Amino acid sequence: MKKSLFGYGGTTKAIAKSGGWDIYDDKFSDISSDEFGNRLLPVSEFRPENSEIEITSPGIPPSHELIKKAKNLISEYDYFYEKHAKNLPFCIWISGTNGKTTTTKMMQHLLENHGSAMGGNVGTPLADLGSQAKIWILETSSFTMHYSNTAKPDIYVLLPITPDHLSWHGDFSEYEKAKLKPLGMMSENGVAIVPKAYAKTPTKACVISYENETDLAKFCGVDESEIGFKTPFLMDALLALAVEKILLDKCDVGRLNKFVIEPNKLEEFRDKFGRVWVNDTKATNIDATIQAIKRYDGKFLHLILGGDDKGVDLSPVFKALSAKNVQIYTIGSNSQKLTILSEKFGIKCVKCNILQNAVSEISKSLKSDEVALLSPACASLDQFKSYAERGNKFKEFVANLN
Repeated sequence: MKKSLFGYGGTTKAIAKSGGWDIYDDKFSDISSDEFGNRLLPVSEFRPENSEIEITSPGIPPSHELIKKAKNLISEYDYFYEKHAKNLPFCIWISGTNGKTTTTKMMQHLLENHGSAMGGNVGTPLADLGSQAKIWILETSSFTMHYSNTAKPDIYVLLPITPDHLSWHGDFSEYEKAKLKPLGMMSENGVAIVPKAYAKTPTKACVISYENETDLAKFCGVDESEIGFKTPFLMDALLALAVEKILLDKCDVGRLNKFVIEPNKLEEFRDKFGRVWVNDTKATNIDATIQAIKRYDGKFLHLILGGDDKGVDLSPVFKALSAKNVQIYTIGSNSQKLTILSEKFGIKCVKCNILQNAVSEISKSLKSDEVALLSPACASLDQFKSYAERGNKFKEFVANLN
């Protein structure tokens, strides 16, 4: 019997280093092999009756023919949960719609001196983390949880859930179901930190619920004013502190305040004329953009929106903008859709189609007391290789303004 991997991305490549796998990917047209002795095969070559285990890359949707044919399908998390059942590190999963990466990195910043290792969706596959760490801090996507059936966290940190990845999951209820799935698998020794809306979700774990940052600050026993981060990063910071409180019975605010936010998230800079521009290219969903809008409340906003909306209705963003001083500049594959929404909500809009045009149009009218904000509420792959490339191009276009 064969061992099968679906997709040849970061997750499966890390597992493939052990050798002896059959790897199926849409980009393979012929049968070949890699440096580890694995066979690389076209999707059409998969025979479920010859496969004893299938591990899928999280991004492959349930509608894919490989998933439909699989008989022994598990996730990366399930594979390592079963492989290291007796010596698996203490596991903290972080999920939700917006803020997962920042919360994960803040948590690692607080716990790295206590033997933690960070991975999952944040960049390092579990196969490369190793089991020697005392704690695994894992940013965990809804894709991974959809395919996981045995793995479970010791602590589950759930940020608020808003619509995202609906083209993958089918609808919001399925997306939400995936985010809540770990609660049903946790033991009575586990702890779950969840929004109050999900406080009554069936689980054996001890539940700590919150409605806002104030609730979290109260649990941590800290003053919000002591924390050097503001919306939307304040919630991320408090959730990281809450986990430190649970594990170590302390909240090291001083150490937390030394954490540096990664580029591409509300990254402020000025052009040669001294005007403020903000690179928030990592805002690839509606909640991230709504949080960015809140951050600049009271300022006139020149807001760049658009890209691949992943099947999500962006009306909530326009509702959040309806009482604001704002002009929208649309880019990307859903530019026309956003232009129609602007008209519906009575918001001024310039259809730009591409990012360089948007920067040029904003520059014509941007004043010194206003803010130019790239917070697209959409993925970038319709026009860019990644959200990071979109952010880099944005900064390049601003730097070249005359």
